[in-house]
Amino acid sequence: MMTKSKQYAGKALIYLFLVLLLALSIVPFYLVIVNATHSSFDIVTRLNLLPGKSVADNYATMQSHVNIWRGFANSLLIAVPYTAFTGYFGALTAFGFAKYRFRGKKILFALVLFSMMIPAQVGIIGFYQLNLKLHLLNSYLPFILPGIANATAVFFLRGIIAQSIPDSMLEAARLEGCSEIGTFNRIVLPCVMPGVATMCIFNFVASWNNYMGPLIIMSDSKMYTLPVMIAAIKGLYLSNYGAMYLAIAISVVPIIVVYSIFSRYIINGLTAGAEK
Repeated sequence: MMTKSKQYAGKALIYLFLVLLLALSIVPFYLVIVNATHSSFDIVTRLNLLPGKSVADNYATMQSHVNIWRGFANSLLIAVPYTAFTGYFGALTAFGFAKYRFRGKKILFALVLFSMMIPAQVGIIGFYQLNLKLHLLNSYLPFILPGIANATAVFFLRGIIAQSIPDSMLEAARLEGCSEIGTFNRIVLPCVMPGVATMCIFNFVASWNNYMGPLIIMSDSKMYTLPVMIAAIKGLYLSNYGAMYLAIAISVVPIIVVYSIFSRYIINGLTAGAEK
């Protein structure tokens, strides 16, 4: 009886801990949504736990200063193709590192790992100068094309492909007359799709929340992404906290939708190749 009591007590503590973690994760989002419905005076003077009646006023104030839906569309125009490029070309490059033998393979992969250790802020000046010489300022291409060479996706997917795709499967496809790119598209990519989906989710969120890059490259306000527009509200109109919270709430919606739909792929992707 004592053993069962201890087991029940241990499970209760685990569930309590998980409930606390869930509350810590949900409360910030809830407060952002609630504050988006209150006036700036209410936000500054008291803690609001229930929705207010100022959402229409906050929306009008927000739209009078920035076109939030244009920023929403601009962010989508960058995040969606960047995510698609990251998933496909990251898996294709990882397939080459995992299943092919060629001269300089270890050196090239070491360069991939080394690039992951360099903070993005270090290359800001070089990034700007490169796009200036290529005449890509005020363009979305500087934030879409890098998805073709995402070091994190290559590193993550290389391990999954090496463990989950046997060489015999590839040899069988080649004997059937399948080309190398066909083998990748028809066999490798479907098998590692959980890992690809996981990388796509993480990179979509990173691209959606990218603030520094568009701030440096974009000078045309019509091409601003959502994070830059939210910062403009915060920086120019400090008293409009309600409008700022409403803009933040709008920006969080796509991330919540993506995680809600594809969250199961995160677990499957992280555990891919763990079982044989």
